[in-house]
Amino acid sequence: MFKRNDSNETSNFWLSYADLMAGLLFIFILLIGAIVVKSIVLKSSLDSKEHSLESSISALLLRDKEVQKLKTLLAQRTAELNTTQQELLYSAEALQLKTDELINLNNILLANNTKLDDFNEKIIIMQNLLDESNATIADNNKTIEEYEAKVLILSNETTAAQNALQLKDQKLLSLLQALEQKESDYDRLVQKLQSQKAQIKSLTGIKIKIIAELKQSLGEHVQIDAGSGSLRLSSNILFPKGSATLKQSSKKELKKVFIEYIGTLLSNPNIKTHLDRIVIEGHTDSDGSYLYNLNLSQKRAYAVMTYLLSLDFTKKNNLNPLLVASGRSYQDRIIKNAKEDKAASRRIEIKFTLKNDDAMNEIEKILEYE
Repeated sequence: MFKRNDSNETSNFWLSYADLMAGLLFIFILLIGAIVVKSIVLKSSLDSKEHSLESSISALLLRDKEVQKLKTLLAQRTAELNTTQQELLYSAEALQLKTDELINLNNILLANNTKLDDFNEKIIIMQNLLDESNATIADNNKTIEEYEAKVLILSNETTAAQNALQLKDQKLLSLLQALEQKESDYDRLVQKLQSQKAQIKSLTGIKIKIIAELKQSLGEHVQIDAGSGSLRLSSNILFPKGSATLKQSSKKELKKVFIEYIGTLLSNPNIKTHLDRIVIEGHTDSDGSYLYNLNLSQKRAYAVMTYLLSLDFTKKNNLNPLLVASGRSYQDRIIKNAKEDKAASRRIEIKFTLKNDDAMNEIEKILEYE
């Protein structure tokens, strides 16, 4: 304790002074204790708030709608923390005032009382405790800033997700526009196909028109097949039985019929431009073997073609490249009432084919199927 002097008056002064200092020290210790207790309570409150923030952030990951509420709560917590910091600042200012007073008292008593050093050391310890409390507050502030950063990151991620959704909407819109374009292209293609279909039908109708014209021109004098438009001549008139040599009496009639038939085809420019082949076919009945009849039919067709090639009409109209001879044996017999008409089966047919005739027939079948 303090050093006593011999004088009573002096001793009483120092006793009073010591009591005063003890009282001030007690008040100061109570003040520091209150600050420490308040700091501990604040730390506990901050831990609780930190736990609440963590729960809120976990909920934020599940529900983006809670982001705004967490921001509001965070702002409230920050305001409360600022208020607490302000109170601590006021306490620190009051503590600073007390410290200044103690320093003044120490300056007065320094020369007279060396025991005040212990008291100053205690003050230093209190200041260290206050610094630790300030450091704790700073750590808490840093933690809050980290939470704010996490909230900002989550907000940015939400914005990015919204942007991605908007981009997907734009892609969907582009796909819908492309689909509309495809549908428009499809409609145009259908229209084009319908137009081409009409043109093809028009082409396939040429042969039908030609057959109609042939029947109209030659029907009264010559037998014209309604389906193929071919000219049919009886072999009994043209050839002796079992022979492939033309009868002299039949040549004049053959020439006349051929010139009328081919002349009708060549006189029509719509027919002439599409004319591809003039086919001379030999046909027999079923009497005898197939090979015998095939040989006979080929020779008869060849004999007719040879005669027709010798005509001036054929040479004048340059029909040589168009004439073709073919023997059919009894493959295409004439059936009437489910029975072979042998007289009608023995015949020579002169028929024509058009350019791309086979292709047009196939196209016509397809169009009929559709």
